[in-house]
Amino acid sequence: MEDKVEREREREIRVIKERERAASVSSIVRNQFNRAATVSRVAKMGSSPCELRWLLALLGGLLLLLPLAQGEDHYYTFVLRDTNFTRLCTTKSMYTVNESFPGPVMYVRKGDTAYVNVFNEGHYGVTIHWHGIKNPRNPWFDGPEYVTQCPIPPGTNFTYQVLFTSEEGTLWWHAHSDWTRATVHGAIVIKPALGTTYPFPEPDGENVLVFASWYDEDVMELMEEALSEGGLTTLSDAYCINGQPGDFYNCSRESTTRISVDYGKTYLLRLVNSVQNTDMYFGIANHSLTVVGWDGAYVKPLVKSFIMITPGQAMDILVTADQPLGEYYMIISPFFDGQADDFDMSIASAIFQYNGNYSYTGLPAYPSDFPGWEDIGPATAFVKQLKSLNSPEHPIDVPQDDEITTRMYITISISMMKCPNDSCEGPDGNRLASALNNISFANPDLDVLQAYYSNINGYYTPDFPDLPPTLFNFTSEDLLTDNVTMSDQGTKVKVLNYNESVEIILQGTNVMNSGETHPMHLHGFRFYVIGLGQGNFDNKTAPETYNMYDPPEANTVPVPKDGWAVIRFRADNPGVWYMHCHFDRHMAWGMDTVFIVKNGTTAETSIREPPAYMPPCETDSSLLSALHSYLRQKA
Repeated sequence: MEDKVEREREREIRVIKERERAASVSSIVRNQFNRAATVSRVAKMGSSPCELRWLLALLGGLLLLLPLAQGEDHYYTFVLRDTNFTRLCTTKSMYTVNESFPGPVMYVRKGDTAYVNVFNEGHYGVTIHWHGIKNPRNPWFDGPEYVTQCPIPPGTNFTYQVLFTSEEGTLWWHAHSDWTRATVHGAIVIKPALGTTYPFPEPDGENVLVFASWYDEDVMELMEEALSEGGLTTLSDAYCINGQPGDFYNCSRESTTRISVDYGKTYLLRLVNSVQNTDMYFGIANHSLTVVGWDGAYVKPLVKSFIMITPGQAMDILVTADQPLGEYYMIISPFFDGQADDFDMSIASAIFQYNGNYSYTGLPAYPSDFPGWEDIGPATAFVKQLKSLNSPEHPIDVPQDDEITTRMYITISISMMKCPNDSCEGPDGNRLASALNNISFANPDLDVLQAYYSNINGYYTPDFPDLPPTLFNFTSEDLLTDNVTMSDQGTKVKVLNYNESVEIILQGTNVMNSGETHPMHLHGFRFYVIGLGQGNFDNKTAPETYNMYDPPEANTVPVPKDGWAVIRFRADNPGVWYMHCHFDRHMAWGMDTVFIVKNGTTAETSIREPPAYMPPCETDSSLLSALHSYLRQKA
């Protein structure tokens, strides 16, 4: 069934492409395809529920997927199913894409478009997010469950359209349903557009390194147990580099990841941190690292002996193999400035191995200058040292002070919510939660995008506050009172006009004595990180420290423990866009919100039309019927 559907999907997409190139009028394609292809396919396939689901999924992947750029088109098939893997002397079954961990690497160029047909053969609903991809005006394919779509049900498929417009470098894709991203993730390599090149000398080779967490038990069961009990989540059992824990874990040495290099050559390492809940330091023994890219944008070369990378971030690094022939450890070591018993303290390793004739005994060389796991200074200093190129070939457009139309001050906190009969495992029988401006986000039954686009009331409210409800010393050592620790719950969103210039001050807090660094990720945009600092944000002194000349662009920023970060962006991407902490436990507890960017005044500044099929939501059947009818009319 899959092969037949896949062949039909590819054939019909090719037909659409040929028609577009000949006529350059997408409406002709849509009308002809709707009248002819839909009727004939339904007649041929019959009308059983299973076949209709596959047909709807196929059409949903076709009617909207018209080429929008001058680049090439790429077609990927992702099959999600349970696969057995053995690590740390233990075998378990886990969700993967195409039976690989990490999943397949996508290779594209700037300006290309990818069509990814996701078949869900597992037993959980799932979505896929294209992390750091702006996907202009195309929120239907962004992926976060109950924000832009409902999960793809088991036994069905859904085709995503991914538009690579301004991004260049390394990004990644991952599941965006509960904790499925622990095993469902992979890198995206975005090469320069044809006719252009890197802003640094062409490397002699490149490698992708994906960092991840490993759990001996089923990660979905662990999450469900933690949420039902209201307490802390189970810690991971290991970290991995390209799916392998490395030499310092049991039953792991023979499968340690290795990179082979030639003396004197320079290599581009593409790093992705998919670890569930921990920032990581990375380094290679005796080798310097030159950072040249961060979150799909180039930066001024920054030479370091180690780097810090948060969950959600991607980084491009040049390494020259200039040491004596031998083997050198590449390690990832956790950086965690929260409560000391609340993270996995282990270290994963891979090997940077020189080619050539040499004898080598003993262990590879080990990095000697890593900071301590709780040392926030090097972590914050590293982020502050990153600068954008700000060159004619790679210009930036930072919103200036007099352009800002929306300013927000958002506090980030661990919190609690009441539990029936004080029966939860959090403090005083309460449920552990997290919040932004004291609002713990609640997923609706119908995703926010469909509710917004179809003007359906009752699923969200447009009243996410610009300020926290009360102002106090957010970084105090003693923040345990109920009026500070108890959060409200709701599906509150922030509405922005098209092309507003937005400034957000992200303020870390020490509520419940649980301050730590938070990697805050914004979908649909690349923002400028213009400032970072410690303590409570001071509106008089902090702006004096802003970098307005060459701030780095990012989609994920580490907000320091008991500190703040300031980001700016232009709301030039109409749609519904998620913002959340990229520690999955914090996101599951409610450390997230949604931005709705309204349409502009033209078709080119408005949300693209929805596909004819979106994965169904488990809500009232009459509402679903009306919604699908509405979407068909719009398409």
